[in-house]
Amino acid sequence: MGQCSPLVVSSAPTRCGQQRSGSLGCRLMTYPAYQHPGGVSDKSKVVAGILQIVLGGFGVGRFYMGDTKTGVIQLVVTLVTCGIGSLWGFVDGILILINGGVDGQGRPLRD
Repeated sequence: MGQCSPLVVSSAPTRCGQQRSGSLGCRLMTYPAYQHPGGVSDKSKVVAGILQIVLGGFGVGRFYMGDTKTGVIQLVVTLVTCGIGSLWGFVDGILILINGGVDGQGRPLRD
């Protein structure tokens, strides 16, 4: 039969699986606050949302945010559908106000 190593009991208390070498065997319970790597946008989500609700059929809120691709698509959809596509801009504005959004560089909009 194999030999068992003797159980070593330390008199010094250890916390969170700390080894004698000082390295922790588990994660700490505190985490730093998450910050977006690019920072926060200089564009306001309130301004973007209101522009999108009022003039969303023309993609004005998306142009303000720097998302020109979506702004052009909203404009084209509104023109092709004779104005019915402006509902997309209205709903998009409400979602921007509720959930926020990101600007053209991918940074979250400021409150």
